[in-house]
Amino acid sequence: MKAGLLTCLALAGLMATGLTTAVLAQSTKLPTEPIGGKPPAGTSASFKDFETFKDQVLYQRAFEAVLWSVPMVNKLGLRRGTLAVGGGDNVVLAWSAGVKPYFEALTPNNVSPYVNATMDLSKGPVVVEVPPANDKAGLFGQIADHWYQTFVDIGPIGIDKSKGAKLVLTPPGWSGDIPDGYTEVKSPSFRIDFAFRNVPSPKGTQADLDALASKVAVYNLSELPKPAPTKFIDPLNERWPTLARYDERWFEDLHDIISVENSLPRDKVMMGLLKTIGIEKGKPYAPDDKTKAIYRKAVVDAYHYMQATFERELPGESWWDDRKWRNIFFHDENMGFTWETDSLVDYDMRAVRPWFSAIYFPNKVAEKPATMYIATMHDGDGNLMEAGKTYSLTVPKDVPVTQFWSLTIYDRETYSFIYSPQERPGLSGRDRDKMTVNKDGSVTLYFGPKAPKELDTNWIPTSGKAPYAMFRFYGPTDKFYDKSFKLPDVKLVK
Repeated sequence: MKAGLLTCLALAGLMATGLTTAVLAQSTKLPTEPIGGKPPAGTSASFKDFETFKDQVLYQRAFEAVLWSVPMVNKLGLRRGTLAVGGGDNVVLAWSAGVKPYFEALTPNNVSPYVNATMDLSKGPVVVEVPPANDKAGLFGQIADHWYQTFVDIGPIGIDKSKGAKLVLTPPGWSGDIPDGYTEVKSPSFRIDFAFRNVPSPKGTQADLDALASKVAVYNLSELPKPAPTKFIDPLNERWPTLARYDERWFEDLHDIISVENSLPRDKVMMGLLKTIGIEKGKPYAPDDKTKAIYRKAVVDAYHYMQATFERELPGESWWDDRKWRNIFFHDENMGFTWETDSLVDYDMRAVRPWFSAIYFPNKVAEKPATMYIATMHDGDGNLMEAGKTYSLTVPKDVPVTQFWSLTIYDRETYSFIYSPQERPGLSGRDRDKMTVNKDGSVTLYFGPKAPKELDTNWIPTSGKAPYAMFRFYGPTDKFYDKSFKLPDVKLVK
């Protein structure tokens, strides 16, 4: 019975196979090619030889690597600039006044002097002593890792709460004892920097700011209990060249960084791509002239791509719906600036907003930050502001701030200060007593190649550069945050 059943099943299978073959033969030709597996008929490779193909792959991967690495290559610029003015690790740069155009960095302020330092934790933990604020001045700012991500905020809402702190910054993988009275902060990176703004109160003087800055201390933990005095440098009249180098040296900087820092799991794919173009941890940086030329083309193209992208306003980026002013603290969905979610890293957004045009952002945007910045590259008619033209901004009498306001004009090619004989990158409410004031108490500021007649004190020179305007609110009040106050748009004068 069982054998008969098997025989019947076998015969049925043969009949079905024969029937299928017969149906195929009657209805259509037998297949000659599989579905898919190769490009469409009649197409060919864009390049006829393997070497040309390699060059194209090198360019493509280099272009993407630039966008991916914008934050950390910009961050390395701070170290390079610090070395250029005679500084080094644990040396504090304390500017003795609002900085001048020699301060070559992305969109700095020219009113509140800076206090900066770079540190190398590969040699062990470093202590940073932050003095408490007083009724004349206070420090606020950030300590950031090599990705420019803040891991310590300093100031009223920072780790110190403006009351002072002794921070022990420990490197990745470090374990050890922390002395009493000190607070450990684990750093994600080995080479780190801090940037503090030394902000005066309405009655604070430069002498008060200098006194506060002098109380900052930076030293290796191993120096306790008697650390050497911190070395200070005032680079006020020296060029501090921190801007990214948009040429083949970009990859020299990138190799420098990855040779020191650990890669994150999210970055392993990119590290593999970098290896294929000659950038690998533990291996020398030795591109030939042909490779350097391709690097240069990729970096130049990436710069222009980011520039064109940054010129386009994104939904939700405007501070007021009927104004051209953008929110500089435009952030990701986590109120930060990593542009990283559970499913992706948006490295185009991370590159262009914010690190292409600015540096040092808080770890998270507070509901009401102690300072707020808005900026525009457009006039009130929506046109990009042009080099060689004169523009005006009328600042109302009652700007909603507890401290002061400022307007700074940057070169839209570099997003840094504009050099001029006047060395005047901006004006602020602290300059009001020197300005010509309108009858209603407002002040009209001008920026362009020449000062309007008898209004030199209200003028910011642009020296033939296309302007990018940033307005800062120091101590903004509720009228700014509830948007009942509106700053007028920039106007074209001529």
